[in-house]
Amino acid sequence: MPLIHIAGSERFATKLKPAAQTTALAKGVRLHSVTDSDVEAVDPLTYEVVRHRLAAIAEEMADGLKRMSGSVVVTDCNDFGSTILDEVGDAVVVGLYNTQLAASVDMAVKWTLENRSDRPGIRAGDMFMCNDPWVGGGIHQNDVTVLAPMVHDGEVFAWTAMTCHQVDLGGVSPGSWSVEGKDVFWESTPIPSVKIVENGEIRPDVEDMYLRRSRVPRLVALDLRAKIGSNNIAQERIGQLITKYGATTVKAVMKRMMNDAEARLTAKLAELPDGEWQAVAHQDSFRTGDRDIYKIVLKMTKKGGRLLFDFTGTDPEAEGFGNCTYAGLRAGVMPMVMSLLCGDIPWSPGGLYRCIDIISEPGTLNNCNFPAGIGKASVASCWATQNVVNECIATLLAIHPEHRKSLMCVCCGTWDLTLLAGLDQRSNPFVTMICDSMAGGLGARVDQDGVDTGGVATIPMGRVADVEINEFSFPMLYLWRREETDSGGPGRFRGGAGGSSCFIPWDSPTGDVHMVISATGKALPQATGISGGYPAATQYDVLLRNTDALSMLKAGRIPAALDEVGGTTNVLQSHLEDKLGAADVYYTHWQGGGGYGDPLLRDPVLVERDVQKRKVSLNAAAKVYGVVLDPDGLVDTDATEIRRRAIRRERLDLEPYEANGGA
Repeated sequence: MPLIHIAGSERFATKLKPAAQTTALAKGVRLHSVTDSDVEAVDPLTYEVVRHRLAAIAEEMADGLKRMSGSVVVTDCNDFGSTILDEVGDAVVVGLYNTQLAASVDMAVKWTLENRSDRPGIRAGDMFMCNDPWVGGGIHQNDVTVLAPMVHDGEVFAWTAMTCHQVDLGGVSPGSWSVEGKDVFWESTPIPSVKIVENGEIRPDVEDMYLRRSRVPRLVALDLRAKIGSNNIAQERIGQLITKYGATTVKAVMKRMMNDAEARLTAKLAELPDGEWQAVAHQDSFRTGDRDIYKIVLKMTKKGGRLLFDFTGTDPEAEGFGNCTYAGLRAGVMPMVMSLLCGDIPWSPGGLYRCIDIISEPGTLNNCNFPAGIGKASVASCWATQNVVNECIATLLAIHPEHRKSLMCVCCGTWDLTLLAGLDQRSNPFVTMICDSMAGGLGARVDQDGVDTGGVATIPMGRVADVEINEFSFPMLYLWRREETDSGGPGRFRGGAGGSSCFIPWDSPTGDVHMVISATGKALPQATGISGGYPAATQYDVLLRNTDALSMLKAGRIPAALDEVGGTTNVLQSHLEDKLGAADVYYTHWQGGGGYGDPLLRDPVLVERDVQKRKVSLNAAAKVYGVVLDPDGLVDTDATEIRRRAIRRERLDLEPYEANGGA
C-alpha cells in the first residue's frame, strides 16, 4: 500500500533557511543580532574566555540533566545532547555527548521561529517541546527536545536545548520499538514543537497529553523537568556572561565561534586532495519477518574548501520502522565531520555546516516522507548514513601524510537493541533499554588498533551502565558481560573488539519480563574496514529456553558459556517481541570496529599477543592473518611466511605455494 499523503504535511518537512530568511519569518519576535564590525572588535583574550565559558555551560547543562534525571539511559549511559544556539537557531556549542541528537536541534529552532512566533508567540519564560523528526530536534520519536528561547531586553538573544532518549512514549510495543510496525502510526505519535512552559510554569494540559502516552509516565515526567532545569541553568549562566561582558560582546563571540569553525574547516579541507569517494551501507530487515537488504549510497566530493554529500541512488523508503527523516540524514553527516575532521576545531555546527552541501531525494531511506516508519531511525538509516560518511571521510584522510592520523574506521556498525519491560523487583512498572552495546569496538586507526569496547564515535562521552546498576534498577541478573574473540575487524591494525552480555530475569514478581529485540547487522557486516581492512563480525543473539541456569547458580556455579546452561537454543533473526521466562537465558553479541590495511601485513607478534589475550582465535590467526603459532603459543616465523605466501596465491587463484621449489 502506498504511503498516504496528508494535506499540509509538507509544512513539517523542514527546509533549512539562511539566517536572514529565518529572521524574516519570525513574525512579531525581535531577535538580537550583531554586525560584522562587532565581531571583529572582540579582543582575543575576551574571545577565548567567553568561548570556553560557553563550552563549560553546555557541560553544566549536561551535568544538571544527569543529576535530575531518573533514567539509567541518561544518568549512566549519557544518551543525550546539550546545545547552545544563536538567536536564529544556528548551533554554537554542542556538548560531548550524543552528537547525533545535537546535529538537528537547529532545524527544530528554525521551525519554531517560523511556525510559533505569531501564535502562540515566543516570550521570556517560554520553552517548547518537540519529538517530531520531520521538524527536527531528534532522530526518532523517543528523542525529545526541550528548547528554550533566552530573551534579553525584549529580544531573543539565544536558544538552549536539551535532548534525551525517553525509554517509552507509547506505540504498539514497550519502549516504542514496534518491531512489527509498517508506518509511523504503529509508533509513538510525533509532536511538532509545542509550548510546554509558559511564563516559567509547566503547562499541565500539554504535559498531561504528553505523559498519557507513556507506560512509565513518572519517569518521563522527571526527565521533562530535568531538561527544563538544565535549560534554566544554561540561561542563568549566559545571563551572568551578559551582565559581565555585555550582550553585544557575548553575541559577537558566538558569531565568531561559528566563523572560526567555518574558516578552520575550510582551510583543512583545502589541504586535502580534491576528488570523489563512494561508499554503500547495507541494512538487513526493517521489521519482523523482513528478509530484504536495503542500501544507502553516498558519493562524497571534496573540492577546495567544501564537501558535497550526494546520496543519489539510495533505496526508496521501506515498510517498517528503519527509515529516517532528513534530520536523521544530517545527524549521520555532521557528527562524523566533527569526529574525523574537527578534532582540533571547536565544535560549532552552525559554522561547520557552511562548508557542507547535501543532495538527497525525498522519499528515500534517509530522507523519508510522512508517515513512513521511523521508530528505529537512530540506529538504522541514520546510523547507516553515519557509516558511509565515516568510510568516505576516512578514505579521503588516508591519502594525506599528516591528516591521515585522524582517520578512524567505522565503529560498531549498528546497535544491538535489547529492551525489557514489566514489573520490577519492587513491583513497579518499568521499561528500559539495555545500553550494553554502547561499548562497541572503535574502528582501527592508520597506525594503531581500535579501542576494544571503546564506545561509538558519535557519542564521545557514551558509557555502559555498571552491571550492578542494571541489576539494582531492573529485574535481571548477569551471567557475564565481556569482550568477544574475533569480533573486531581484522587488518594491519585491528578494529576494536565488541562484546557480549548474557543474563536471566531475576526477582520480578511475575517471574518473567517482556522483551523486545531489534538487532540487525546479522545477515552481513556493517562496520566496514578500509584500505584492505576487513569488517567487524556480524551480530549474534541467542535465546535459550528452559535452561539449568538457576539450578547452576543455586549450586554455586556461574555458567561461562552457552553450552553449559542446557535448554533449547534459538538463534534469533533481527527482530523479536516475546516473554523472557524465569528459566530462560538471553545472550546478545554486538559488533566491533572495522580494520585498517591488509591483515597479512600485521606484525605477527601483535597477532601472537592478540591470541594470548583472546582478542583473536587460533583459527583466525592462521586463516585470516596467516600467522602460525607453535605449541607454546609463539610465532613460528618460517611457517608464517609460508602460510602468508599461500594465502596471497589463493587470492590470485594460483596454484598452492610449495615450500620446496614453489614459486
